Amino acid sequence: MHLPSTHEEGSGNGFLQVRNLSICFGGLKALNKVNFSVTEGQIFSIIGPNGAGKTTALNVITRLYEPDDGEIVFREEELLKVRADQIIGKRISRTFQNVGLFPGLTTLENVMVGLHSSGGAGFFSSALKLKASREEEAWKRIQAMEALKLVNLEDQASEVATDLPFGQQKLVGLARALVSKPLLLILDEPASGLSPLEVGQLMDLIRRLRDEKGTTILLVEHDMRVVMGISNRIAVLNFGEKIAEGNPGEIRNNPLVVEAYLGEEEETGQAC
Repeated sequence: MHLPSTHEEGSGNGFLQVRNLSICFGGLKALNKVNFSVTEGQIFSIIGPNGAGKTTALNVITRLYEPDDGEIVFREEELLKVRADQIIGKRISRTFQNVGLFPGLTTLENVMVGLHSSGGAGFFSSALKLKASREEEAWKRIQAMEALKLVNLEDQASEVATDLPFGQQKLVGLARALVSKPLLLILDEPASGLSPLEVGQLMDLIRRLRDEKGTTILLVEHDMRVVMGISNRIAVLNFGEKIAEGNPGEIRNNPLVVEAYLGEEEETGQAC
């Protein structure tokens, strides 16, 4: 598949830049001086064997972990100075491997949770059901329904989200990430547990988000059909270090990548 020419160039327009990112856990380097940058309007994937540091990188970017060293610059702002609860205000949103839906809430209500930081009516207004609070609630419902339409789940809006099939639950999680209209959408293994048909539908949706909404996407995924089918650029991690970066064709034919995925049992991570 030929990707749009505007996305084929290497990254580096200053949209998201990760520089010399390092973090240790239990005496081992989970990330060791990792560098990559993501161009606006691009689908950028991070791949690698289990334990390579992929989700750790996402957790540092979204301020769930504090790195030992490095910089993360998003639209010329240093994210390491931003608290985790402020990240969504920077128009960055993400999904998690574990969907994490709220039991007992409807699909619509679960998506509305993604707007929790957008409220401005105040506690007393909300408690007393004043006009400002009612208007805000109505606005959130409209935004949540738009997000559900994006993932084709508007007909399930009133159903209890945790009663939905697993594939649809993952789409609810995606809608919850989309409801805040992020400029950068971070997806952590979105295809995990999906059927082949659902995987194909997910790939189409991610392409549409890029091409029609202009959303920049940072993706961690094990399914190589997804990665090779939709990515503009791919970085490969192994034992916390970046061993390769390029377009899908370059990564597919890179001997270091092939060796990493074949796996050598005697290899271990580096000590801190």
